Amino acid sequence: MERCAVADEQEQSALTIMIFSSTFPVIVKPGSNKDEYLGIDEKGRHIVRIKNKAIDNKANIGLIKFFKKEFNIRIRIKSGLTSREKIIEVI
Repeated sequence: MERCAVADEQEQSALTIMIFSSTFPVIVKPGSNKDEYLGIDEKGRHIVRIKNKAIDNKANIGLIKFFKKEFNIRIRIKSGLTSREKIIEVI
């Protein structure tokens, strides 16, 4: 999947909804070259690449740190601790 440009209005709206919603779905791609937000898939799930591998909860920790650093929001993983598909809650 190509990196999506966050500049267009639809993407900005989706990010605003994500940040101000209490929960939203995320697909995590662990073991990537860098941490980055890729955009939204056809099912409305946010796609995020994380450098950390999915071993010993490191990808989950990396996801939480990524959202704090990139979007300045605190999150918790509501469901999907052992899955790539997660439900994230803004706290």
